[in-house]
Amino acid sequence: MNLFTDIHRLVIEALDTLTEDGALPEGLAYDNVTVEPPRDPAHGDMATNAAMVLAKPAGRKPRDIAEALAGHLATDERIALAEVAGPGFLNLRLSESVWQGVVQEVLAEDAGYGRADMGQGRRVNVEYVSANPTGPLHVGHTRGAVFGDALASLLDFAGWTVTREYYINDGGGQVDVLARSVYLRYLEAHGQEVAFEDGTYPGDYLIEVGARLKELHGDAFVGQPESVWMEEVRTFAVEAMMDLIRTDLAVLGVEMDSFFSEKSLYGTGRIEAAIEDLDGKGLIYRGTLEPPKGKMPEDWEPREQMLFRSTAHGDDVDRPIRKSDESWTYFAPDIAYHYDKVSRGYDELIDVFGADHGGYVKRMKAAVAALSEGAVPLDVKLCQLVKLYKDGEPFKMSKRAGTFITLRDVVDEVGPDVTRFVMLTRKNDAPLDFDFDKVLEQSRDNPVFYVQYAHARIRSVMRKAEAAGIALDEPPRLEDDAELAVAKKLAEWPRLVEIAARSHEPHRIAFYLYELAGDFHALWNKGNESPHLRFHRDDAPEASAGKIALARAVAIVISAGLGILGVTPVEEMR
Repeated sequence: MNLFTDIHRLVIEALDTLTEDGALPEGLAYDNVTVEPPRDPAHGDMATNAAMVLAKPAGRKPRDIAEALAGHLATDERIALAEVAGPGFLNLRLSESVWQGVVQEVLAEDAGYGRADMGQGRRVNVEYVSANPTGPLHVGHTRGAVFGDALASLLDFAGWTVTREYYINDGGGQVDVLARSVYLRYLEAHGQEVAFEDGTYPGDYLIEVGARLKELHGDAFVGQPESVWMEEVRTFAVEAMMDLIRTDLAVLGVEMDSFFSEKSLYGTGRIEAAIEDLDGKGLIYRGTLEPPKGKMPEDWEPREQMLFRSTAHGDDVDRPIRKSDESWTYFAPDIAYHYDKVSRGYDELIDVFGADHGGYVKRMKAAVAALSEGAVPLDVKLCQLVKLYKDGEPFKMSKRAGTFITLRDVVDEVGPDVTRFVMLTRKNDAPLDFDFDKVLEQSRDNPVFYVQYAHARIRSVMRKAEAAGIALDEPPRLEDDAELAVAKKLAEWPRLVEIAARSHEPHRIAFYLYELAGDFHALWNKGNESPHLRFHRDDAPEASAGKIALARAVAIVISAGLGILGVTPVEEMR
């Protein structure tokens, strides 16, 4: 059930009737006709722009259309009042029975309330985290992991068939640096003193990896050149880091469906196949790029390279595919990886990148547009930086990681539920301040507490009702404006899900839950002053059952919303 969709359908039917009656000309397009909550709730429950957007093509005054439309809508039993405002906006107030019906619908559909079929089973690949396998996940990866996982759950809730995928960047030079770092820890395990130089990784997390390498190979690699041990240590180190990363993700409650290795693209003809596909479309050529805009690098010199004509698909400049030494650029395997995604039959692709990948968006979109001939859309979501604070000061780096705050540091401090919810209290492309003290406060200023407290209050009421023998299957009783406000917020849930899924913005779920919790807490506090509004009354079990029905509906929606965010709804506050 989507009440806004139902009323929108009613508006369209009324417009059709006006057309049949000759009040409107035939052939009008209704694509831009909307039914939405008004900006000011005092204006009504819903508002439609129908008269405003149809006035010009219809050759009518918007107010005349609005008044005619209001007359037709007022005949429907769901519409208590249809009122024309300003030049032609139409505000609608719905009857109280509609809101009672919403609560009953929530209780009837239970966890299915708000689920949508807008995805129609289309297959979408959501790639997120995809950190270099050179160490534990840091706080930036944490935000990307939470965002990507919540987005995947949101799309699943809205009817898509979702694959969660991690792209393992194990094909570049940074993995060689990891192997050298593990080798140093291996030598250290043999009692040698070592120095971490040339960019090697000094984090303590490699101590155990070096010790395990010693257990596996003894002293076979001691004193040997890289040519002897590099390939073996490289493979061993990547596997160890991926085990670490999987463990970190599990602590956060993130489970991937698929892991794709960049290394699998090399020496297998898969990069060549992707480039040949683009070449067959006339998009690969040899040429010389213009010098970069702005300050000229001292070492820049014009040189002929193999280029991808990405400007043909919206990019600012064409992009190199091979370096001057004929080795592949870092962009080439990424093209091949997305070529593989397209070949796997996905209908849509989503990449979740860190803030430092902003310059990579247009070229990747151009590549996917070219590879799929425009059939497969790619949406790239950038996650901005997270600043951590504790005791009013920036949170210090992790000794274990060596240079950064790890995912495990954050989760150990506040737990996975708080971590996930707080990471979604800002839009992904906005910076986020994460204050360890504030996120654990038990106050309205802490959104995760505020939402969890609402759910815990409801569960407490239900336990008391069950202990008192009060039936929990009674229809709702809505008698007060505060109760109607809660029911109206519940009616927004299906619409909110569709908007969030369409825009790929799971933070909207967190915002909505905070608002719903606020309406519920306001009703609870009003019950402290007006006993007849209390959810549980020993002297009025029948009335309590009707009040508890509304609370149960709130708990259902909060639980569903938290489920999308990957947060566990609590049964009681401790």
